[in-house]
Amino acid sequence: MLINCVVYREGKKLADLNIEAISDYLQQPDCFVWVALRDATPAELEKMREEFSLHPLAIEDAHKGHQRPKIEEYGETLFAVLHTLDLVEGEIAVGELDIFVGQNFILSVRNRSSQALLGVRDRCEREPALLSQGSGFVLYALMDAVVDRYFPLIDYIESELEAIEEKIFKKGEARSNIERLYEVKRQTLTLKHAVTPLLEAVGKLTSGRVPPVCANSRDYFRDVYDHLARINASLDGIRDTIGTAIQVSLSSVAIDQSEVGKRLAAWAGIFAVATAFAGIWGMNFKLMPELQWDYGYPAALAVIAIACSSLFYRFRRMGWL
Repeated sequence: MLINCVVYREGKKLADLNIEAISDYLQQPDCFVWVALRDATPAELEKMREEFSLHPLAIEDAHKGHQRPKIEEYGETLFAVLHTLDLVEGEIAVGELDIFVGQNFILSVRNRSSQALLGVRDRCEREPALLSQGSGFVLYALMDAVVDRYFPLIDYIESELEAIEEKIFKKGEARSNIERLYEVKRQTLTLKHAVTPLLEAVGKLTSGRVPPVCANSRDYFRDVYDHLARINASLDGIRDTIGTAIQVSLSSVAIDQSEVGKRLAAWAGIFAVATAFAGIWGMNFKLMPELQWDYGYPAALAVIAIACSSLFYRFRRMGWL
């Protein structure tokens, strides 16, 4: 679906276009066309390929979706894939933004994402001096908008982790803590998969041979790279914390199970003593003098009670009961 199609000259909006008029403005000097699509159909992508002479492999990737974040060169055209991440009812929904960049055009295709990028266009139009740098600056602005929306997810994950850590030593919370920790770990990996490949890709736009379309915006891409590096470092710290918290929770479960085992062993030991005495005096031998004694029965009960009580208090002092 076409969101908008606008032509700019020297950083200022010249006109809104229909798709059929794109090729007319691509031939004009100092103009570049900015097209935005959402959930584009194969027919729309094919039309864009014809208008901008896009590489078929890049169009195929944009059509299939579910690509790894990357930046590729096809002749004088760049093809960038970014993951858009939305927090929906406590879950991270993954979308995709495909961007085609040429010297006089930029095409963005948003798939499976609820993130609106109209604010990026408004920001660029408020800064005509920067927009006059052309499609390279627009690529930076789109990347910056997507990456900036990763920071709230970092804050959310950290707050979830802090809430779990507060309950990590509470009795009976170990199992639920482990389940929540694995959920946070899964969300962290989702964010990691969006950030790490993009960090490597953006690094190619800041040093060494920079594609000509991005040459004037190298400093701005360095800003995006710094943001990604900060996010990546935060994710590494979160992963270490999650690993430690999982180990502590598993240790708590083992300790709780050990405590239960101690209690069962203590009671088993106490009843084993009583059973042993009862078994001895229950044997049918004729010569058992204590059985003929008038006080044999109460004495036997007293011995059993004293023995069991002694064990009980001993286990109690040891902390087993």
